[in-house]
Amino acid sequence: MSEPTAISLIPPFVVLALAIWLRRPILALIIGAVAGLLLLDPSSVLGNFADASLKVMQDETIGWLILVCGSFGALIALLVRTGGALAFGRKAILMAKGRKSSLFMTFVLGLVIFIDDYLNALTVGETMKRVTDKFKVSREMLAYVVDSTAAPVCVLVPLSTWAVFFGGLLVDNGVAAEGEAISVYMSAIPYMLYAWLAVIMVLLVVVGVVPAIGPMKKAELAAAQGEPAKAQVDWEEVHTSDEYAVKAIEDEFEHADKHGKLHNFLVPLGLLVAFTVYFDIDVWKGLLATLAVTLPYYAVQKLMPMSEMMDQMIDGFKSMLPAIGTVVAAFIFKDVCDQLLLPQYVIDTLSPYMTAKMLPAIVFLAMAVLAFATGSSWGIFAVTIPIVMPLANAVGADTALVIGALLSASSFGSQACFYSDSTVLAAQGSGCNLVSHAVTQLPYALIAAALAFVGFILLA
Repeated sequence: MSEPTAISLIPPFVVLALAIWLRRPILALIIGAVAGLLLLDPSSVLGNFADASLKVMQDETIGWLILVCGSFGALIALLVRTGGALAFGRKAILMAKGRKSSLFMTFVLGLVIFIDDYLNALTVGETMKRVTDKFKVSREMLAYVVDSTAAPVCVLVPLSTWAVFFGGLLVDNGVAAEGEAISVYMSAIPYMLYAWLAVIMVLLVVVGVVPAIGPMKKAELAAAQGEPAKAQVDWEEVHTSDEYAVKAIEDEFEHADKHGKLHNFLVPLGLLVAFTVYFDIDVWKGLLATLAVTLPYYAVQKLMPMSEMMDQMIDGFKSMLPAIGTVVAAFIFKDVCDQLLLPQYVIDTLSPYMTAKMLPAIVFLAMAVLAFATGSSWGIFAVTIPIVMPLANAVGADTALVIGALLSASSFGSQACFYSDSTVLAAQGSGCNLVSHAVTQLPYALIAAALAFVGFILLA
C-alpha cells in the first residue's frame, strides 16, 4: 500500500470484535492479520502470512520475550514445587486481615518490583492470587491491580527497562545528546499524566474510594457469592478462618513440599531483582544468573534430584506458552498494520489539529489509539517518534510535555489493549481469563486516559 487510507482501521476493529465475541485472543489476532493481508494482496495471503510470521520469529524482541517468559515460568515452577511459594502464601494470609489489606499488599508489591513490567506482572500475580482468594477477591480485580502497577509504575521510574528503551530512542532521534538520555527522560516524568493517574486510580479502587463499576462489579459480586474464576479455590467448601484458608492453599499446591521454607521463595526473588539491576536492567541476564544460583541452592538442601528440577522447569516453561503465543500473534498483527500504514494514517488524519497548545493532547490521543489498536506499546513509538518530535520542534511545543504524552500513551496501550504483552502476562500471573481481565479493567483505564487528555490540554 503506497498511501495511508481509512482501510487500515479495519483489521484492529476485526480483532477487537472477535476477541470479545470468541474470547480467543490468539485466534482473533490471526484472523485480524489475515484480514489485513487480504486488503493488501488477496492473491498472496498465504505467502505474505508466512513471511510476516518468520520475520516476527526472527525479531530479537520476540526471542528475548520467549526466553524471559519461559524461564520465568521455569523459576515459578521451582518455587512452587519446593514449597517456597506455599510458605509465602501461609505467611501472607496470616498478615492480610481483609479484602482491602490483601489488595493493598498487592499494590505495594507492585510498586516495589518496578524494574520491568513483565517481571512485575508475573511475580505479583503469581505471589498474591492465593492470598486474595481467601477474601473472595475476584481474579479480575487482582489482575487489574497487578496490571496498573506494571507498565504505569515502570514508566515513572528512571531505573527500569522502559527508561532504558525510551532513553535509547531519544538519543537515536536526536532528542537527547549521548549520555543525557536518562536526564531528559526524568524531565518528562512529571508530565507522564496517564501513568500517574492509573496508579492513583488503582489505589483509590483498592481502598474503596472508587467502587467496582461495570464488568468489574459483576466479577466482584460473582466472587463474593462463591463463583470463583478458573484456578481459584472453591470457597464454598472453605471456612473463613486462617486455619482453613491455609488448608485451601495447601490443597491448591497439591504437589508442593508441605514443609517448604520461606527463604526458598524470598531468596530467588531477591536474587532476581538484584541481578537484574546489576546487569543494567537486563531481565534475561538476571533470570539466567538467578537460575544459576537457585539450582545449586536447592540442590545443597536436597529438596529434589537435579533431574526432577529439570522436569519442573520444562513444565513451567510449557505453562507460559499461551502467553507467549498471544504476544507472538500480536507482533504478527502489528507487522500487518505497519504494512497497511496504520500509524501514518492516524498521524496524517490528526496533523491539521497539531498546534503548540494542542500537540501534547493530540499526540497522547493518537498514540494511545495506535498502541491500543496494535497491541504494541514499544514498537509503535520507534516508528512515530521520528515523526512526532520534529513536529513538536516545528510548532514550538514543550519537548518534555510531548515526551510525557508519548510515554503516557505507551503505558495506556500496554495496560488497556486486550492483547498487549503486559495485559497478557498480568492475566497469566493472576490466573485470570485474558478477555475478562481486559474488559473489567478497561473502564478504569478509559477514565484515567480521559483525565490525562484534559490534563495535557491544560498544561499546554
